[in-house]
Amino acid sequence: MAYVRKNVAALTASERRRFVNALLELKRRGEYDEFVRIHIAYYAADGETGLRAAHMAPSFLPWHRRFLLELEGALRRVDSSVTVPYWDWTRDRTTTSVPWTGDLLGGNGRRSDQQVTTGPFAYAAGHWTIREGVTDGRYLTRDLGRAASPIQLPTQGDVDWALNDGVYDVHPWDSTVTRGFRNKLEGWGTGSGSASWHNHNRVHRWVGGAMLGAASVNDPVFWLHHAFLDMLWERWQRAHTSHRYLPAEPPGAGDAQRGRVVARYQKLPPWDDTPDRMEDVSRIYRYA
Repeated sequence: MAYVRKNVAALTASERRRFVNALLELKRRGEYDEFVRIHIAYYAADGETGLRAAHMAPSFLPWHRRFLLELEGALRRVDSSVTVPYWDWTRDRTTTSVPWTGDLLGGNGRRSDQQVTTGPFAYAAGHWTIREGVTDGRYLTRDLGRAASPIQLPTQGDVDWALNDGVYDVHPWDSTVTRGFRNKLEGWGTGSGSASWHNHNRVHRWVGGAMLGAASVNDPVFWLHHAFLDMLWERWQRAHTSHRYLPAEPPGAGDAQRGRVVARYQKLPPWDDTPDRMEDVSRIYRYA
């Protein structure tokens, strides 16, 4: 029987506590840091060589769907009642709304060094020391809303702009495409600065701190953010039933993207699942 992922704003006090405690237990066991290592390992950009599995590629959505399932499975081995909630940033848009509360993820980082000092993931609480990252920082950091150069979270209109595109992705299957649901949701745009960040990317920028780089998994909001993106993919799938993951076949010989993107029936490293298998997960979970 499929379990349910809820809006984080709808969690009961008990559900909030169980979710937080399960995350802290994974961290205590050393399991959580492995998720950070995996994301760092597969965070490859257009300009790099080799396969792009997690970002700037069609597999952005199925890769993170599989990644979420891995984390969720680990949480449920700690507490079988726990599922990953989603953060609807089109509705909960302030620096004090959920999930930025003391009983969930804690609040913003302090102005001097962006260190998160409130909630269960504050360094001072002693349960969330950063051990895997791209810097030597030991504490969780945030800069909600980017105080020095403010930006706003994406709106429902921004989400609809992506949802209304009936094609999943288009050649050359990277961050430069201006058509296709995947890149509109992932959020690589034209221009420079904040104007070029849309949806997924803009949220990472809005949270700031640890969420800015390959080690963004160090902030537990990563999972709530990607659960919402996963829900939006499911919504797109329901709205465009005749359209599927693309490319269906690997790019041909002579194509610059050959060997750089995952086609529908190819494996999503580091797992054996394919995008095809990730398109329908209704037997595993559903969204409330």
